[in-house]
Amino acid sequence: MQTLGVLQLDYVNVLVPAHYLVVWSRLGAYERKRFNRHVYGNGEYTEQWAHEASIVPTSAWPLLAHRRAAYEPSQYNPIRKLRKRNAYLAAVLDQVRRDGAVTAGDLPPVPGPKRKPGDWHRSVPRWALEYHFARGDLVVADRLPNFQRVYALPERIIPQEHLSATPGKEEADRELLRRAADAMGIATRRDLADYFRMSPRDVPPRIAELVEEGHLSTVEVEGWQEPGYLSSGASLPRSIGGASLLSPFDPVVWYRPRAERLFNFHYRIEIYVPEAKRKWGYYVLPFRMGDGIVARVDLKADRKNARLLVLAAHEEPGISRRQCAEQLAIELTSLSQWLTLESIHVSLHSDFARMLAAALPGQSQS
Repeated sequence: MQTLGVLQLDYVNVLVPAHYLVVWSRLGAYERKRFNRHVYGNGEYTEQWAHEASIVPTSAWPLLAHRRAAYEPSQYNPIRKLRKRNAYLAAVLDQVRRDGAVTAGDLPPVPGPKRKPGDWHRSVPRWALEYHFARGDLVVADRLPNFQRVYALPERIIPQEHLSATPGKEEADRELLRRAADAMGIATRRDLADYFRMSPRDVPPRIAELVEEGHLSTVEVEGWQEPGYLSSGASLPRSIGGASLLSPFDPVVWYRPRAERLFNFHYRIEIYVPEAKRKWGYYVLPFRMGDGIVARVDLKADRKNARLLVLAAHEEPGISRRQCAEQLAIELTSLSQWLTLESIHVSLHSDFARMLAAALPGQSQS
């Protein structure tokens, strides 16, 4: 994760929470409990608002200080309408100082504003803890098996060297862009800005400084309409092999314009699209083979029946369908084993899906 610099959190559990899949795509099978112990147990990582809610190295704590200081709850946040808000928020912090790490369930219930249809169904104590987290008064010390956050004071989690560091905003933004460039290798201004969700209008002076110091080089990339910036640490491998299924929130594809520019791959998440209007499926994962994205599959973990469901499978134009199906079958088998699912069921809604099913001997299909 040090190489990525940021790991976006997403707990949609149709298949497996997306951040677990990002790690699996790079390392293969690993123990998720061990991952949690590594992230939350040694002071090397922390959750922050970086690229959305994310896991970042604790060295990024001071780099995001200006964001925490500028945080204000949205107009829809019930904390805004809470009577004696400041006194309540102060009392929450006092309880954490007195009792140690807490979850929302450890705080006394408080009546909040009447909910409207579509509102997030969070308790007032949870909203309060989230407020303190966004402001930096609290950090996430752990995640329970049900993914619930455990909150603690920063000084109990973040190493003192990072707590006491006070870079200015320009220095912090420059370092965030440096980390983004190192993670991507080559990128446009907008690619660099999106990595830590910075405004593209704010980054040109910092990019110019990185160019001047030699960390970035300006390059032209065939087919790109904007200049590219090459990290001094980037290397071009002789070849790119292997294959991997990618999370919808993998840095390879999370900025959709970049994915389209690099791979000619148009990708959108259709979770929030009405079923009748979906083109590809509910939870669709891109499939990388070599240096291209060659297919996409709509997957679901049927935990009750211990099956990995392939609800739809689509190949990209101009690829070797047979080779793609064979490699995808290998990855799906590996994924099902990691998720302790005993079989793979393929829905035969396309010629490519039938080819994929044939590459999975002994698996069910319909």
